[in-house]
Amino acid sequence: MKIALIGHGKMGRMIEEIALGRGHEIVSIVDVDNPEAFDSPAFASADVAIEFTNPSAAYANVQRAWRAGLKVVSGSTGWMAAHETDVRRACAEEGKTLFWSSNFSLGVALFAAVSRRLAELMERFPEYDVRMREVHHVHKLDAPSGTAITLCEDLLSRLSRKERWTLAEVAPEAQTDGGQPPLSAAELTAEGLALPELTAEGGRKLAAAELPIVAERRGEVPGLHSIVYESPVDTIELTHSARSRRGFALGAVVAAEYTAAHTGLLAMSDLLDF
Repeated sequence: MKIALIGHGKMGRMIEEIALGRGHEIVSIVDVDNPEAFDSPAFASADVAIEFTNPSAAYANVQRAWRAGLKVVSGSTGWMAAHETDVRRACAEEGKTLFWSSNFSLGVALFAAVSRRLAELMERFPEYDVRMREVHHVHKLDAPSGTAITLCEDLLSRLSRKERWTLAEVAPEAQTDGGQPPLSAAELTAEGLALPELTAEGGRKLAAAELPIVAERRGEVPGLHSIVYESPVDTIELTHSARSRRGFALGAVVAAEYTAAHTGLLAMSDLLDF
């Protein structure tokens, strides 16, 4: 398979390494310093373009790849919500192909499937409130993460007591020294403490129908997502913690292999069928 890479940062270079290791050919690399490569014969010769850039550039990158006649795999987050209607129309009416996911990790896909089932069970137990915490590296531009939003939308569709997600923060009096967020639910439980109080941004009190997401940016953390259910008597915490970006890169290459043989608007649910 011939691949064009759009974005050649840490993720792009890792995708390149994995793609070559799986016997594919990188025919073009487009980055911020050579946007003219979009118009090159080498770029147009690719079977699939893999795009990992940033929210402000992603949709324009997808459109330029489409104009060159390429199918696209995009892992950029923070842009799809604003352009989903146009993307769906292009794929349904104009014959375009886009495989988009907020997260290409197989582990995250399994985590999401377990979370959906747990939410279905929790619908019967309103005494459990739910919150989400996500932690990523300091270079990530969007907050909350696209994965957190996707996970929360799954929860909202299954928990009638929750109507919307809200970016939240730990109340100042519940923060640890240095303003850092508190320990995980598991660590707090071991110490016999309750989860800290959350507020909406700006200190507004959260409504019962809001599902809070706490988004943290620390060091070089590849990605951590926790869904926490808390009742007056116990806490249930479901967590996925990535050890490196390699799982995301491998998933993107596998998605490209799938996309080369399929058309339309594609997602991890199509690739994994669960």
